[in-house]
Parts: sequence; C-alpha cells; structure tokens
Amino acid sequence: MIFYDVTKAGAGGHRSGLRRVSTRLGDELGGAATAVRWDKEGWCDATSGTRVEPAAGDWLLTGELFAEEERPGFTAWQAGCTCRTAAIFHDAIPLQLPQITWPRSVARHPGYMKLLAGFDRVWAVSDTSRQDLLGYWRWLGLAQTPPLATLALGADFDGQPRRPVRPGAEPVLLCVGILEPRKNQEFLLDVCEALWGEGVEFTLHLVGRVNPHFGRPLRDRVRRLQRTQRGLRHHAKADDAMLGRLYAQARASVFPTRAEGCGLPLLESLWQGVPCVCSDLPVLRENAGGGGCVPVGLNDPGAWRETLRRILTDQVWAAELATAAATRTLPTWAETAETVKAGLAK
Repeated sequence: MIFYDVTKAGAGGHRSGLRRVSTRLGDELGGAATAVRWDKEGWCDATSGTRVEPAAGDWLLTGELFAEEERPGFTAWQAGCTCRTAAIFHDAIPLQLPQITWPRSVARHPGYMKLLAGFDRVWAVSDTSRQDLLGYWRWLGLAQTPPLATLALGADFDGQPRRPVRPGAEPVLLCVGILEPRKNQEFLLDVCEALWGEGVEFTLHLVGRVNPHFGRPLRDRVRRLQRTQRGLRHHAKADDAMLGRLYAQARASVFPTRAEGCGLPLLESLWQGVPCVCSDLPVLRENAGGGGCVPVGLNDPGAWRETLRRILTDQVWAAELATAAATRTLPTWAETAETVKAGLAK
C-alpha cells in the first residue's frame, strides 16, 4: 500500500508549485494511494482522521517540505518505522539564494535535505535539482544515501486535453508566479516599461499572489504603473479555469525567473500551445530545448527587449513558435504517477 503525505497540500492555502505537484500527483495516483497527514501524534487518514501506521511492505510517499520543528517526532518515527519511505525533492533554492528566500525556509532546508538521505528512495524534479541534492549529501560526508532519480513532472496542470495549434493571438504576454524577487517580475517590468515607452502596444498579465515578506515593493510598483499603463493587469488569485482563459488570450508567456527547481509554468504554457520566453538557466533548458521556447540571458535587458519586441510584432515568428509549442511531446501527470508507482513496485 502507498500512503501519500498531504499534510500541507490538504490544508488549503495559496496555490504554489509544490501544491501543484502534490495535488496533481495525488489525483493521478487515485486509488493506488491513501492520503495521510502528520499531526502531533503521528500519521492519520487525511479524510477520516483515524490513526494510521504504515507497516512493513508499505510505502510512505511525500512531496512536501518538512522539518523536525514543524513535525515534532518525525525524526524518531523515520528512524524506527518499519515501512519504506520515498520522497520528491524540489530544489535547494533556500540555500542558494537565502537573501531573497523566506527566513523560515532558509532555516528549515538544511535539516530537510539531510532528512531525505534517510529515505529509501528519492526523486528530484529536474536533473539540476538532482545534482544539487547529491552535492549537498557529498558535502555532508554521508556514508550512505538512497537511490536518487529524476522525475519528469506533468504539463497538464488542469487535467484538460492539449490545446490545438491556434491562429495568431493578440499581443498579450502572461507571467505566472508569486510576485517576489526570485521570480524577477521587477526586471520584467523594466523591460516592458521600455517597450511601452517605444510605442509597442501590448498587454501584460501578472498572475500570482504577493509574497508578504519580499513582495510589497513590487506590488506598489505594479499599482503605480497601472495608473499610466492600461496594458498592465495583476491577478492575485486565479483558479485553473481563469488561468486557462488567460493562456487562451496570450501570444507568449514570459518567465524571467532567477532560479527554479523544475519550472512548471514553462511546461504548463507549452501544454496550452503558448510559447514561452524564459531565462536561459540550466534547469529550464532541460525542458526548453524541445521547441516552443526562447531562452534569453538572465537579466539581460537588451536581449529581453529585442526578443519580446519581436514576438509582439512578428506574427509569423510567433505563429511558428506556437506551432512548435502545441505539437511537441510533453509529459503528463498520469505518466508521472506511473513512474512513481513503478519505482515503488521494485
């Protein structure tokens, strides 16, 4: 039996990449897994609340972030449990960019990454993240670590079929992600302001809540710009249906991020048949190379202005990119779930 950890995902709250992974994987695992959550007494069924104790031969699978401080007794449980344990690792960003990461995440992450070494099997959401975790374990000098593979995440965020190749879309750009320094919307606004100043007419939709710790200056700038730029829209809340409608309007998505574990917005944009202009990062190149994407140098204002100007004004090029986005092969969450089930069957 597979017991699937939904401690945070099942508690509601904001929509994030981690929550997307937890919910969509859980959807596709379906009856093959029982959802559980951790409380002060241990594991319980996420629906009924009855106590659960995975036994020998069972698997406990988690895709969540955790620490002993958040789950008192977890370390002792892990050391003494008779079941097998598996985890999905997302990224080492709190260690790489602590100055722009939630202090709580920075404090939690070293212990979390060390705890993963005590699992029986671990998947990383990209090869970049896999190398980061392996490097951290080597740095700790751990004598024994579990098998660590790369898990391709699904692109079908809403569970709907792919969009067909579309005729030329209006000059609309879509940027999906929490408003914060890591997602780099401040840089994107610099580029878009320059283009608006040149007389290029387009609409930019920003979709994502404001990071309460780091995002307020960016929120204030968005509000100031909206007074003079009718083409700037901010959607702090957007469900999957609304996100689908925004993708249907977009000529391209823009993803100027500074760091990612996988980069789900890139994959999800391609699933909608919308090309993606993204930062030229190794982790994004893992999925950008198949077509429909235009990697651009991180924080290179001239290159970003040139690329966005072209995609907004050259309809032939934009249509070629859209065709590539809509016709390339992409992973699905059903395939992700099958990979996990096959790995746990070994």
